[in-house]
Amino acid sequence: MAKRIALVEDEQAIRENYASSLKKQGYEVLAYSNKKDALQAFETRLPDLAILDIGLNEDPEGGFELCRYLRAQSATLPIIFLTALDSEFDAISGLRLGADDYLTKDISLTQVLVRISALFRRIDALKSNADQPEDIIEIGKLLVDTNRFTASWNNQPIEITLTEFWILHALVKRPGHVKNRDQLMEAAKAIVDDSTVTSHIKRLRKKFVAMDSEFDQIETVYGMGYRWKA
Repeated sequence: MAKRIALVEDEQAIRENYASSLKKQGYEVLAYSNKKDALQAFETRLPDLAILDIGLNEDPEGGFELCRYLRAQSATLPIIFLTALDSEFDAISGLRLGADDYLTKDISLTQVLVRISALFRRIDALKSNADQPEDIIEIGKLLVDTNRFTASWNNQPIEITLTEFWILHALVKRPGHVKNRDQLMEAAKAIVDDSTVTSHIKRLRKKFVAMDSEFDQIETVYGMGYRWKA
């Protein structure tokens, strides 16, 4: 069965171009020009993946609101922002809301298709892992459950996205060992750029610090990458 992709883009030419290209790749595409129509469709049935612009007609943050809604409905649904806005603030805001990737419209269509394919492979991997024996990593106050894709600190659950989960898992699997950005991208089971990895690391730190002001386990090794302190 073809994967269903929801494309929310207010510029007709861009919307039709991407929809046509995605259909040629065998995807079923549901295209929307505004937040209201997209939200009504999502309330009836969720897509398998969503591509969202941020500004939608007269709604400058419509895409953010749709992302927030989709993530509340599903922790695993892949969400990509594809927008003309390229500021670090917008990228961090999108990732903070639970998006898996943030792309600007100057990226090639080929690269967009590669990112989409990578996210679908990650979902397939999650499904295949569901039948695997339970795998739990416990280090100090941290507990990571790769069967349920959850993490907790001092017995309190941490609200993290799947991308954040896999980055955290890669760090804690071998405490003290440095993971560079390429390794963390591979661990996240998606293709994301260096700045996106950095944003995910920052968000992870903030979430831990919000629970424990003395948290300092995720260490930056300048010029090399990141590690979970042994």
